[in-house]
Amino acid sequence: MPFTPYHFGPCGFIGLVFRKWLDLPVLILANIVVDLEVLFMGLYGRRFPVHRYFHTFLIGLAVGLLWGAAAYPLRGIFKRLMQAFRIPYQPSFWKMLLSGVLGVWLHVLIDGIYHWDIRPFWPARTRLLYHLLTRRQIEMVCLACLAAAFVVYMISLGLSYRRKAGQTSGRDILN
Repeated sequence: MPFTPYHFGPCGFIGLVFRKWLDLPVLILANIVVDLEVLFMGLYGRRFPVHRYFHTFLIGLAVGLLWGAAAYPLRGIFKRLMQAFRIPYQPSFWKMLLSGVLGVWLHVLIDGIYHWDIRPFWPARTRLLYHLLTRRQIEMVCLACLAAAFVVYMISLGLSYRRKAGQTSGRDILN
């Protein structure tokens, strides 16, 4: 599923629920980073299989760590973006590394179930995840996670407005 919204649901949901320990932008964008392999394979005429090394847990670990480290200088941009969405954001280097790895691994997990050419446990040749769920089931799980992420976001947004209203009325009482 290169560059599809299906990957954003599980990462968005997990990132919002565990944002105290994870970096949401890094987690979500890790799904694009891992699919750069598919893009480059296609650009260089490689037709089959396009999912190779980035789509493994072993190499995915390195890709996630590199992405987390590369994203660290972008934390100011991410902070402004998160403020625009009114999502509390406290970046740290370690959260970004962890989020990069987890984001890539979630992508590998989903694609390992969905695509037959992925060997997530490389160098082992086994495909233990393939067809653990049907394609339709994995799509539905990803869409359900996207809906759940939206609900969590709306609750967070409501709490944010409630806190802000409480702070404002508290100041008015003191003045």
